[in-house]
Amino acid sequence: MKSILFFASFVVFIATVDFYAYQAIKTFFDQNSKTGNIIKIFYWSIPLFLILTIIFISTQGYQNTPLWVKRTAGGLFFFGLLAKFFIIFWLFGEDIYRVSTFLFQKVFGNGEATFADRRKFISRMSLISALAPIGILTYGVVKNAYNYKFYNQKIKIPNLPENFKGKKIIQLSDIHAGTFNKTAPIEKVVAEINKLQPDYIFFTGDLVNDLATEMDDYLPIFKKLEAKYGIYSILGNHDYGDYAFGPHDSPEKTANFNAFLQVHKKLGWDLMRNENRRLEIDGQSIGLIGVENYSEGGRFVSYGDLAKAYKGIENEATKILLSHDPSHWDAVINKNFKDIDLTLSGHTHGFQFGVETKWLKWSPSQYTYKQWAGLYQKEKQQIYVNRGFGNLGYPGRIGILPEVTVIELA
Repeated sequence: MKSILFFASFVVFIATVDFYAYQAIKTFFDQNSKTGNIIKIFYWSIPLFLILTIIFISTQGYQNTPLWVKRTAGGLFFFGLLAKFFIIFWLFGEDIYRVSTFLFQKVFGNGEATFADRRKFISRMSLISALAPIGILTYGVVKNAYNYKFYNQKIKIPNLPENFKGKKIIQLSDIHAGTFNKTAPIEKVVAEINKLQPDYIFFTGDLVNDLATEMDDYLPIFKKLEAKYGIYSILGNHDYGDYAFGPHDSPEKTANFNAFLQVHKKLGWDLMRNENRRLEIDGQSIGLIGVENYSEGGRFVSYGDLAKAYKGIENEATKILLSHDPSHWDAVINKNFKDIDLTLSGHTHGFQFGVETKWLKWSPSQYTYKQWAGLYQKEKQQIYVNRGFGNLGYPGRIGILPEVTVIELA
């Protein structure tokens, strides 16, 4: 019942936004002309496609919806909604003026008041303003979706054993294979990673958007990743299938999750589910802890049990934790596990939008997460938040590029 109400509300929302934004097009273009009719058909075909997609997903299931349909609907919704909000901004301002003029005439005039017609100038400005975000977002898709940036980060850990100093860790996070539509850029970046000859590769969750099958085309590529001492991974909130199948267990959800676990095995990655590993180099060791997803405040699924994952590794002088959601750091790690030296997280994607320069670092992500991109320190503990390898929702990047982190331990 809740899902039906959600989809119904969503359809009403789409229809309302589209109807209001259409007023600008209706005013600017002659609806009786050939051009006006073509634009009218094109405009309304998009919300019709979105509504039909919603109906299909609600009746047939998200997991049975073709990937191209989900990608197309997501892109059209994101691009269209943002553009229409720019249109609505101008129209709403004009409507305030029209209502104010009407009321003024009604009160101070002769009692005969009428609403002023919409002005073509305002409609023109609203349509022009809508083109700007579409152009920027298109650039972010075409130029930045696969524009991987290698972030080099030297991290000092006071009690690090000598044999681990200078060791190179590659951190990957938030691959979201279901968003990819190309293989060549992925093959290229995997080859570049292997050229660096990392000692370890740590993956910090969200391998897929929802379904294990999203990795079908990319498993052979990521299987080529090489690290001298091994590749270790954890789960992110998208890896459980909750968004496709719902929070409750079902045969379909269980089958998908089991298939997902097999993907990790086929990749040769050591998946840690509230577990730890003792990493050894020539007789010296550090502790590596891997928890399942933990999100503070209930915004995302939480299956993480750090106390369980920590058990048995208490005596290691140096401890590194892989935890997908950085909200875990302030909520639990800093309070109850003060001997965890370094936490590696992802999840935020840096909102895939922001500004990062020598003088300014800003993203809407910072209003939700205190630690949203890069290295942070509190007393002796540190956390590094990866900006994400893939994308989710918006299939591009503006200002915050997809990341491969190259960590040197010191």
